[in-house]
Amino acid sequence: MNRLQYETSPYLLQHANNPVDWFAWKPEAFERAKREDKPILASIGYSTCHWCHVMERESFEDHEVAEFMNEHFVCIKVDREERPDVDQIYMEACQVMTGGGGWPLNCFLLPDGRPFYAGTYYPPVPAYNRPSWLQVLMNLSHAYQNKRETVEDQAQRLTDIIRDSGKTFTGSNQLRVVTDEQPFSQETLKKIFTNLQRQFDGTNGGFGGAPKFPGTMSLNFLLAYYFYFGEESALGHVQFSLDKMAMGGIYDQLGGGFARYATDAKWLVPHFEKMLYDNALLVGVLADAYKVTKKELYLETIGETLAWVAREMTGPEGGFYSAQDADSEGIEGKFYVWEKEEVENILGDEFELFSKYYDVTPIGNWEKKNIIWRKFDFEEFARQVDLPVETLKKRLEDSRQKLLKVRSQRVWPSLDDKLLLDWNALMCSAHAKAFMALGVEAYRDAAKRSLDFLLEKFKQPDGVSMYHTYKNGRAQYDAFLDDYAFLIAALLDVAEITGRHDYVLQAGRYIEFVFEHFLDPNDKMFYFTSSKQADVLLRRKDMYDSATPSGNAMMAQNLRRGAVLLDRWEWLQHASDMLLAIKDATVRHPSSFSQWASCLMGEVFGTAEVAVVGSGAHEFTAEINAEYLPQKVLMMSETADAQFPLLNGKGDSNDTLVYLCQNYTCQQPVNSIESFRQLIGRMTVIE
Repeated sequence: MNRLQYETSPYLLQHANNPVDWFAWKPEAFERAKREDKPILASIGYSTCHWCHVMERESFEDHEVAEFMNEHFVCIKVDREERPDVDQIYMEACQVMTGGGGWPLNCFLLPDGRPFYAGTYYPPVPAYNRPSWLQVLMNLSHAYQNKRETVEDQAQRLTDIIRDSGKTFTGSNQLRVVTDEQPFSQETLKKIFTNLQRQFDGTNGGFGGAPKFPGTMSLNFLLAYYFYFGEESALGHVQFSLDKMAMGGIYDQLGGGFARYATDAKWLVPHFEKMLYDNALLVGVLADAYKVTKKELYLETIGETLAWVAREMTGPEGGFYSAQDADSEGIEGKFYVWEKEEVENILGDEFELFSKYYDVTPIGNWEKKNIIWRKFDFEEFARQVDLPVETLKKRLEDSRQKLLKVRSQRVWPSLDDKLLLDWNALMCSAHAKAFMALGVEAYRDAAKRSLDFLLEKFKQPDGVSMYHTYKNGRAQYDAFLDDYAFLIAALLDVAEITGRHDYVLQAGRYIEFVFEHFLDPNDKMFYFTSSKQADVLLRRKDMYDSATPSGNAMMAQNLRRGAVLLDRWEWLQHASDMLLAIKDATVRHPSSFSQWASCLMGEVFGTAEVAVVGSGAHEFTAEINAEYLPQKVLMMSETADAQFPLLNGKGDSNDTLVYLCQNYTCQQPVNSIESFRQLIGRMTVIE
């Protein structure tokens, strides 16, 4: 076994038996490279990556290949989920060199960490218009030994490009200037909507063609746009997209939970891996969509997804695991697909009804097998088969449970059981949002339990800093911007459903920490890595909203919320400066800056400041949280509390009252949910 046997990452442990003399991303690897004057191979992937498994099997387990790697390179294996900072830098190098990227990512570095070559998967023999892995190794080893000046020059040019890339959207030093023109307006939001609308897939839902990703942040923006502008096409596309996903093969119709993406435009064929963050974000948008539509499909999908999280993705201490693999027994999707005869034997007389609804046929719908998906909604199909809807649902549910029981006896996909602070915080917020929408107490309990677990187990010995990853009682690696940004949001979300003011104060302390250790004062954006982290080539800033919101976009939102809750209006000004710098990019490329777009909504319409004070504050808050109100901050208390501006001076009445303020204007307090609905109804644009 190699050194990876001492690591906790499931991905690194998968390579612990390779004949390659792998190092983890630790100082000893760089010290050896400098001492022996060898280039570094940084091979980056993650535990549920299909082609990472393929390359391991074909090349890293080959003794001849491993012998060459060990002799000519210092080989480092990196889990991109443990070290997203490392992955970001070298993925950008790959994109600059090749025009594309992905995993496995194989990047070749000088001993000081500067990249000079990068690529993704390489086969064991030349194929697919790619050289073999051994050919790549030989060529790069020869270049390092015999063309050092060229290699050094290329490494420096790549490093300079990566260092300057963060200026693309914000400029190097954009500061607010005094002007009569409103920097944020309704017209800005309308342009964002129009540009996003051009990407609507009106046939299948979602945005663009295959492969199809959920696009949750864009859907969130559309929901808020509908709230403020009354634009029916925005709400219509949200519903159409969520319906297609929830009924499609991207959703596990038997066990709950969404796959990472669909390989086709119709949401039928998933890339079968399930990621914690995707499901957290989808539960959040489904919860908000349910508030608006009261659609039963969304309620059911939330319930099934969070049941899957509780059953298969929750550790004994209350934290959430990272991912489930796409492969089992070395075959992608084998765990999830069915042959017609197998389903028929299990269901017997119920097969005909089930097969019509879930598209189970002798020839299959994917590689001669059947992916279970819904061709119809319940109401439409109930009319076709002349059954009451509830009877139909009960019969199909019984059949699904029978199939799920049989499926559970198959060889399971591998589980990535490390716990990541940022993804856990997202799932914590998802449970909080699900509780707001549905009122299921188990969701509130899970949110609080997971949040308290994060605050205890990820804390560093200094009592302030946090770690990024945790497994088997061991936390490691300094937390990144996304970790703090998502944790702050989770603290504020859980405070809204529990009334725990200490969570608000803790969020404020972490905001101060982010300012101290992550801020670039030149452009007012935040670096991805903290000032005390010294084991990466350079510090980058991540602006894009990709699979998860960018840490900078989340911090802008956190600053807006924290400013109101903690009377720190300089934070609001800072958020405005961040949004001003990114505004033009958001208008031009809304699908890449959707979280920013939602935050811009707050700049235009202001933050809805809600205080609920009185003996019935918890019950009244539950009713308020069930209403859809974007850009909201809320505090509840049985009595006034001078420590917090939203609660100061309130609570003299015998009634439980709700106070609503927005854009520096406060409404008369109300004592009924009906009156509160009337107040929020006045927030929309009247044209």
